[in-house]
Amino acid sequence: MKLLFDLLKKFGVSGDEQDTANFILEYIDKRQRFWNVQPKVFFGEEFHDCILLKFGTPRTALFAHMDTIGFMVRYENQLIPVGGPEFISDTEMVGEDSLGKIHCKLIGDEDSPLHDFPRAIERGTRLAFSQNVRIDEEFIQAAYLDNRLGLYTALQVCETIQDGWVVFTTYEEHGGGSMPFLLKFIQETSPVRQALIADITWVTEGVLPHDGVVISIRDKFIPRKKFIDKVISLAEKSGIPFQLEVEAYGGSDGREVQFSPYAIDWVFVGAAEENVHTPDEKVSLKDLQSMIEMHKYLMESL
Repeated sequence: MKLLFDLLKKFGVSGDEQDTANFILEYIDKRQRFWNVQPKVFFGEEFHDCILLKFGTPRTALFAHMDTIGFMVRYENQLIPVGGPEFISDTEMVGEDSLGKIHCKLIGDEDSPLHDFPRAIERGTRLAFSQNVRIDEEFIQAAYLDNRLGLYTALQVCETIQDGWVVFTTYEEHGGGSMPFLLKFIQETSPVRQALIADITWVTEGVLPHDGVVISIRDKFIPRKKFIDKVISLAEKSGIPFQLEVEAYGGSDGREVQFSPYAIDWVFVGAAEENVHTPDEKVSLKDLQSMIEMHKYLMESL
């Protein structure tokens, strides 16, 4: 679990994913010689902070977003949410500006969030929840399990994948934006017709901890039934624990696949968490394991 703990420590509020991206690139450089297939790695300014790995002859692309929710400093001690962080008074936050490290608390209220740092913080500075990882025999609890667990899953898939794209995206928590140019590059380089989204969803009255990875029939957006049925059929054959989700809200990088000019089917496959977008997100370790196993299986079988 060292890789996951290292990922959880990285700063990556939407629009400032460079530390996370650099860590992933260093990990790929050190680890890829042990993978079944050596990927072609695409990164650099033309991709901003995104990373694409092309294994063999891809049929399917797996997408996992690198960014997290947080806050941005406005004027005086005012804060503006980045993504959808939950407001919990006295939550500890961290960041850095040109004057040094920042450790402060979230104060005010949901409509007017503030920080209590004793000096002015430079405008535009991003603040993230202070990290506190807790793990026992059943659960992992921390900030940013959404979507550090998706990144962890994607990197585990890299160990065994023969053919496929594994793509690390940006901006997802605050409306997306990197997927259009990534999809264009994929379709011009080695096109695919299907996509998996490795992300985190919610525990609800119909989606429970320890019951397996969630395959989403729909969130706010509705994937094509023919493809969802195919994925569910494969999941049933796999023997890997899974559960089905039907929701009216929520979204992921799958939205931008569906809204793209390309005929690419997609499905969200991810673990469910409690305490969404708080410093205390909580996920079943059994569900995390089934998430990893299901993505490996689907990337091989689709």
